Amino acid sequence: MEYEIALIGNPNVGKSTIFNALTGENVYIGNWAGVTVEKKVGEMEYKGKKFKIVDLPGVYSLTANSIDEIVARDYLINENPDLVVNIADATALERNLYLTLQLMEIGADLLLALNKMDLADNLGIEVDVKKLEDILGVKVVPLSASKKIGIEDLKEAILNTIEEKRKKRKNVNAKDKDKYPIKYPHLETYIKRLSSIIEKDEALKKYNPRYLAIKLIENDEYINEIIKNSKIWEDLEPVLKEIKKELSKKYGEPELAVVEERYKIIDRIVKDVVKKTSGKLTTTEMLDDVLTDEKIGTLLIIPFLWMLFKFTFDASKPFSEIIQYIFASLSTVIKTSISNKFLASLLADGVISGVGAVLTFFPILAFLFFAISFLEDSGYMARIPFIMDRVMNKFGLPGKAVIPMVMGFGCNVPAIMATRTIENREDRILTILINPLLSCSARLPIYALFAGALFSKYQGVVILSMYALGVILALLTALMFRRLIFKTSPAYLIVELPQYHIPHLNVVLKNTWERVYDFLKKAGTVIVFGVVLVWFLSVYGPSGYLGDEVFNNPNLIAHSYVAIIGKMLTPLFAPMGWDWRACSALVFGIIAKEVVVGSLAMLYGAGENLSNVIAHAFSPVSAYAFMAFCLIYLPCIATLAVIKNEIGWKWALFAVAYEMILAYVVALLISVIGHFLFG
Repeated sequence: MEYEIALIGNPNVGKSTIFNALTGENVYIGNWAGVTVEKKVGEMEYKGKKFKIVDLPGVYSLTANSIDEIVARDYLINENPDLVVNIADATALERNLYLTLQLMEIGADLLLALNKMDLADNLGIEVDVKKLEDILGVKVVPLSASKKIGIEDLKEAILNTIEEKRKKRKNVNAKDKDKYPIKYPHLETYIKRLSSIIEKDEALKKYNPRYLAIKLIENDEYINEIIKNSKIWEDLEPVLKEIKKELSKKYGEPELAVVEERYKIIDRIVKDVVKKTSGKLTTTEMLDDVLTDEKIGTLLIIPFLWMLFKFTFDASKPFSEIIQYIFASLSTVIKTSISNKFLASLLADGVISGVGAVLTFFPILAFLFFAISFLEDSGYMARIPFIMDRVMNKFGLPGKAVIPMVMGFGCNVPAIMATRTIENREDRILTILINPLLSCSARLPIYALFAGALFSKYQGVVILSMYALGVILALLTALMFRRLIFKTSPAYLIVELPQYHIPHLNVVLKNTWERVYDFLKKAGTVIVFGVVLVWFLSVYGPSGYLGDEVFNNPNLIAHSYVAIIGKMLTPLFAPMGWDWRACSALVFGIIAKEVVVGSLAMLYGAGENLSNVIAHAFSPVSAYAFMAFCLIYLPCIATLAVIKNEIGWKWALFAVAYEMILAYVVALLISVIGHFLFG
């Protein structure tokens, strides 16, 4: 027999460390059904018993305002695990107990794991574990997961608690289920009135009636819908209206009554079980006086994020170049060793190029996620959204959007994946939609080519203007989408500011690998398919296969389907002054923006003289418009694949549509205004 255990807790309480300590390497990662929230499930064996460990998303409450909260709530209600292990931070018990009380309301079989006890000792915080057990009526296990202290005690407590609960369940009659150790004095009368009516409906037996009653008072939409479709709604509705009316007079809003009662209980518990023996200013408090200051903290974010960006791309560059060299060499070997030229071209220019395109991202992703995991585990990353929240809100974005936006200057792929830290779905979709407008490093070769060819005296300013244009368009687009599509305000930022500490290398490396692997698994197949498709369009035309030298012969490629598409697009882009070769290069840019430069060289047959050819084929105005179009138009295949995986095809296609329209309008405006001003 296998027991199912759920791990739940606030973000930054050490849940991942405990999950890894319990499961070791017996872990598989997927997504929860219907959403992109990561699902981690592991296995544990202890004293001959098997346990399935489910790592629920980190949440502050079960109010279900975010995707993570909905996932956690639905799992606890519908899956009914054998035991819920609530992991709490011993240094922030007041904040963590809010979730604990909600878990007790839901009727979960609960065990409280009190983590970071070593840190609490260092801060002069003493927790009376025995008294906390007596007050809550649940087993409490003190531990320090990062130092692997108390893990065996936790395993023992999990097994014992499950077996004790099962024995009790056999001997408990239905009436005893309403005996809860935690009561809300000013709400109990109302809770009992509602519960007594709810219990009459057999269809609601899978829910804890006390939980349903509290959620009705809180005006929870999910529970409201369930009760309104039940048999007892007619009897319950007038009673609920009367209760809400009474509570509104006392508290202003009925839901505030529940929140206030929970915090009154929490305050009482903390006063009873927590003692502070030291009044010294902690290292965290001293650092936060500077790092979270409204002015100084905001300015300090810039060098911190610059260092993150600099480290990522400087450290990953040689590895990316090695991968590119390996796959280029492999492509050459395949072309020379396979006599069938069609098959050789398919494998070398199609499949191998596709795999190489995926793996070229690997070092960038690995070092970027390593740096982010390092900052997360140190405690600083949680403070960046807190500092930037006010600025981002002015443009309809949440504070947490600042990190994916900065990452977008490196690569839009990991930047979009980083939006998973944004709890509110609408905020997350909005952040993903604007991210491709930020100029990733793949666009830089295009800027360098055109700026060097036509703006040699001002090429630094011209390139910088492209980055500035991307930021301005992203912020204005976010503001427009917030008002026209989402029509809501950014979600309130609730973020825990953990203690600063030296990151644990094993945790950082494990988090890095999980994130990189997720990208390789999801985006890889789509990228390979896309590259093979473009290869097919390049080597075939209406007359059939164009020959194995098509990529070295401008005359041959001029008859390919890609060239035909480019010529079809030429009338559309005539106002910008681009010929069919420039339009065809944009088609190649769908694979990756760097491909645009190589495509222009191939299509113009320019080789090393590409800059001279570009200077004659484009005017300064048409070149600047082309650069702007490359900044804004279609995301590369990798980015599009990640958008699809994160928020679905509907939004991915919407991103394609709006970016194409925006790119065309901006390029047209640049052309019209440029010709008006400069002739």
